[in-house]
Amino acid sequence: MSIKGVMTMDKERVSFNLARLRKGGEIFEVAVDADLAISLKQGSKVDVRDIIKSEKIFSDVKKGLLAPEHHLQNIFGTNDALQVATQIIKEGEIQLTAEHREKLRAEKYNKIVSLIVRHAMDPKTKLPHPPQRIKNAIEEAKVKIDEYKTAEDQLDAIVKKLRIVLPISMEKKKIWVKVPASYAPKAYSVILPFGKPHQEQWKNDGSLECEIELPAGLEADFYERLNSLTKGECQTRVIQ
Repeated sequence: MSIKGVMTMDKERVSFNLARLRKGGEIFEVAVDADLAISLKQGSKVDVRDIIKSEKIFSDVKKGLLAPEHHLQNIFGTNDALQVATQIIKEGEIQLTAEHREKLRAEKYNKIVSLIVRHAMDPKTKLPHPPQRIKNAIEEAKVKIDEYKTAEDQLDAIVKKLRIVLPISMEKKKIWVKVPASYAPKAYSVILPFGKPHQEQWKNDGSLECEIELPAGLEADFYERLNSLTKGECQTRVIQ
């Protein structure tokens, strides 16, 4: 499996997480921390010394065969292992052990289920779908999760497939909120996790009025937390 042809896995069971690059007719490999290597590949700033397991460039890690230094100089223009390793990671393939691949897949699966619960709802009941219902729908729709892509990048495509077997909506709600003066200073600690307040007004009596747009699936949770803060004294109204 790959992202635009840049990250793949061997079908064989490997003993190391590797970065591999085929260049100039030669193969160059380096043993890596897979999570950090993928982060660097996706554009994050990561020190390559934290990624590689040793400052050695191999032609075959599993056999312990080092790449000849004259090959490094001829093909990469340098013998510096850190520079070569950085290029191998950025331009080559990330190959995972079966154990690490399963770990990555499970983490991505759980993140996607969490995002769907948070951002989606049943258009009939206007309530979020429980996590188990989402998991059942993923299995029924035979959804394939790409463990390399971010959960956010594949969310829309997955929801589209789920709609075949499950009524699901990604609607947003805009809600008007008025918080009494005695609770207004603490209101931001409740409101901000759901979204940035708009049309904010601080009234002469110290109360706070604002609008917030949030995923429909979070509406009930938003009311619960706001009412918990204000002891049920806040006012809310759905604008759209």
